[in-house]
This record gives sequence, structure tokens and C-alpha cells, in this order.
Amino acid sequence: MIEIRSENVHDVGAREGLLDASFGPNRFAKSSERLREGRRPARGLAFSAIRAGRLVGTLRLWDIEAGGRPALLLGPLAVDPAIRRQGLGSVMMQAALGRAEALGHGAVLLVGDAPYYARFGFDGAPARDLAMPGPFERARFLGLELRPGALTGAQGILRPTGAPAPAEAAALPAAALRRRAA
Repeated sequence: MIEIRSENVHDVGAREGLLDASFGPNRFAKSSERLREGRRPARGLAFSAIRAGRLVGTLRLWDIEAGGRPALLLGPLAVDPAIRRQGLGSVMMQAALGRAEALGHGAVLLVGDAPYYARFGFDGAPARDLAMPGPFERARFLGLELRPGALTGAQGILRPTGAPAPAEAAALPAAALRRRAA
């Protein structure tokens, strides 16, 4: 049985290992990382999937501003390669979107595989007048309004608005990049 619960400090090492295995050494170079670095995930919106005491999935959402409107950035979503294609990613997505809506958030944006995320209601239309703070593939930039009209008229470059992370947590990605460069 897999339990999806709020992420805690004990999950950090396993989460970082899973993200490295899932996205490789260039994961910190992505434009989405510019919106996450040095920030805490949105309150109540960082999830861990645990199976037999081991982290097998992670999903986090981040506070951002999208053309003057509050929104969330989803990602990364990662599932242990040994159990991919068994539905855990979908269950985590449904849990995260349900919690985001219950907490009163109006919209979620992401950069990801359009056919996969379409099943949750994501498409390019809500993001068409928005941009990431760096290179991105327009066809993979998707949005979902949890509240109708939450992104209507939004335009411009996304910017981070989340609470700053503690200094030791903010240093983690920079330290990982230095290790990879060495």
C-alpha cells in the first residue's frame, strides 16, 4: 500500500535522489527552477508517496505570480522508476489539485507532457499570454484554472512569490550544481 502524505524534513534526501534519477543532472538548469530556487513550496502543497517506509513519489507546488494574478507552479512530479505506469502519478496529481482547490488557489501552471496532463484538465490556452523566466517549449507550457477566470487576461513573465527557504535549503541546489560541475 502507498500512502500519500505531506512532505517532511526526513524526506529531503530521498526526494533529491528520486529527482536526480528521474530528471538527470541538468534538472537545475530548467526555467521552472528559476521560480523554485530559494523558495519554500506553497503551504500544504508538498507531497510524498511512501511505500514500505520508502519514498516512491514526490510532487510539489509553488506560489507564483502569473501576469499580476496569484497562481501555482506544479513540479516536479516524480515516481520511482520501478513503479511507474501504475497510476501513482495520477493519484498524486488528483490529491494535489484537490488540496490546492480546497485551499482556495485559483490556477496551476506547469511545463510538461501535454498528453499526460490533459487528463487533469491542463491545456495551453490559459498559459498562451504568459511566459517562463527563461527558455521553454511553448507546447509544453500548460495551465488549469481551478476557479473559472483565474487567469483571464493574465500576460507576462511568471515570477516567484513564495516564502523564502531557510538558508541551508536554498543552498542545496547550488551545492548540487557545484558537485556536478566538478
